[in-house]
Amino acid sequence: MTLAVVLQVRGGELQVLLWQRAREPFAGAWSLPGGYLEAGQTLEQSIRQHLATKVDVREVAWLEQLETLSDPDRHPGERQLATAYLGLVPSDLDPELPPDTAWHAVDRLPGMAFDHESIVLAGRERLRAKLSYTNVGFALAPERFAISELRQLYAAALGYPVSATNLRRVLERRGLLEPTGERRRPGSGGGRPPAIYRFVSRGLEVTDPFAVLRPPERA
Repeated sequence: MTLAVVLQVRGGELQVLLWQRAREPFAGAWSLPGGYLEAGQTLEQSIRQHLATKVDVREVAWLEQLETLSDPDRHPGERQLATAYLGLVPSDLDPELPPDTAWHAVDRLPGMAFDHESIVLAGRERLRAKLSYTNVGFALAPERFAISELRQLYAAALGYPVSATNLRRVLERRGLLEPTGERRRPGSGGGRPPAIYRFVSRGLEVTDPFAVLRPPERA
C-alpha cells in the first residue's frame, strides 16, 4: 500500500489533504489518500495514481518517500505494509477536490484512521527539517512572491515566527533567491512597493547540510 501526506499552507496554516472513509474499518474517520499497489507498478506510480483521484497531481510540486510502516497491528483486519510519501502544493493553488476530501489544519487534526495521524506528524517534521538545509520552500511558494509572503509560509510550516529580514539574508547567502526586478503595488496603507523574488531553482537542492533553522530564543 502507498499513502501520501500532501501539505499546503492555506489561510496562514499548514494543512494536510485527507479523505473521509465510508466503510469499515474506521468508517467516518479521516485518512490519508492512497491505496493498494497494483501488479507492475512502482511505488511512485502507485501513489501518483491514487492521488489523481483526489487532486490534480500536476499541482504537487514535490513528492518524496517519507517512511515505511510495518507494525503488524497497524491494520485491524490484515497484515498491511505501507510506504508513505510527502507531497507539497504551492500556496497559490486551490485544487478542486471530490466531496469526500478536504484540507485540515495539521495542528487540529480530526479523528483519524489507523496510524495516519502519526504519519501526518512525521511528514510535518520532515518538511521542517528540509526547510533548514534544502531549498524545498520552492514547493510551498508561488513562482513569484514578496519576502513578507515567503516569511508567512515558512512561519506556518515551521510553527514559530520568522524574521523576514533574517530569512532573506539566509536564503540569499545560500544563493536560493533572486529578485525579479518587479515590484508589487503597495496596499491601501501606502508605503514602498515590495520587491518581488523567486527561487533560483524549482528542483530540490541540498544547500547547507549542517544548517538548522531554530525558533527565536525567548527573553
